[in-house]
Amino acid sequence: MTQVRIVHATTYRYARPVRFTTHRVMLRPRDSHDLRVIGTRWRIAPAATATRWAHDVFSNSVCYLDWEGVESDTLEIVSTLDLDHFPSGVATPRETLEPGAETYPFGYSAEEFPDLARLMERQHPDPGRAVDTWVRRFLPDSGPARTMDLLVAITQAIKADFTYAAREAEGTNPPAVTLATRRGACRDFALLMMEAVRALGFAARFVSGYVYDDAAGPAAIGGGATHAWCAVYLPGAGWVEFDPTNGLLAGRNLIRVCSARAPEQAVPVAGGFIGGEHDVIGLSVDVAVTVGTPPEPAADQPGSSSSASPTASVPPSITSA
Repeated sequence: MTQVRIVHATTYRYARPVRFTTHRVMLRPRDSHDLRVIGTRWRIAPAATATRWAHDVFSNSVCYLDWEGVESDTLEIVSTLDLDHFPSGVATPRETLEPGAETYPFGYSAEEFPDLARLMERQHPDPGRAVDTWVRRFLPDSGPARTMDLLVAITQAIKADFTYAAREAEGTNPPAVTLATRRGACRDFALLMMEAVRALGFAARFVSGYVYDDAAGPAAIGGGATHAWCAVYLPGAGWVEFDPTNGLLAGRNLIRVCSARAPEQAVPVAGGFIGGEHDVIGLSVDVAVTVGTPPEPAADQPGSSSSASPTASVPPSITSA
């Protein structure tokens, strides 16, 4: 078990006071057997006048924020999470795979196929079948492949052969572009792997969250901001996480916040403003991850909103200060 504290700060700055449209925020993970939410704390300035919580179509926890009649030249949303992480370990997926899924190719069961079908579909154009050609080089010339060995090889090849380049601009590059340029951000690599394994018939989904360093290993790429990777459904083992940016397997060092069919469905903070096109000065996102016993939370700042969730079973509510 690893204790983790994550402070995620998103700050928008404008040239003059503007009004804000509803913001959609996905910064709170769901409790699971591998992740326990011990506490949450939010600071929002200016204070939101209305909030509501909901689960999206993928059962991710979503908070909607409104600022009726509020104007400001700055909007700051700071989330603090205290978590206990119980990664399954790299051996677990191999040990729990159903016998029929230990080698590729295999088929999903009739009971699972209807729920996985949309996640098996290719969702980006592949001119000249470049992604197909690239991923099929990991298959043996004849006979079946060991399923886990195949997926690990794809993960490690992206880490070894592609150059990581952080990108502040919104959106994700098409897989064919990432493949052609051999460079991208973590979300580009995640999407490339998703489309590649979908080309082989696997169900895959996009995962957004955080990565933290392991004292026993090298520093993880993607720290200081939100991170992205993918999960592949394997009978018996379930959704197994693969991080092609860092070559990580089975959720090691990865804190999952939300999962979705496509990257645009897993944006941590999304919203708009009412003002002129030249009013935007900038956006900054800063993520700090502390591993080990976290310090006591700092006091809230005047004029902000905050929330606390003392137990994992109660979702936080945000109240105006």
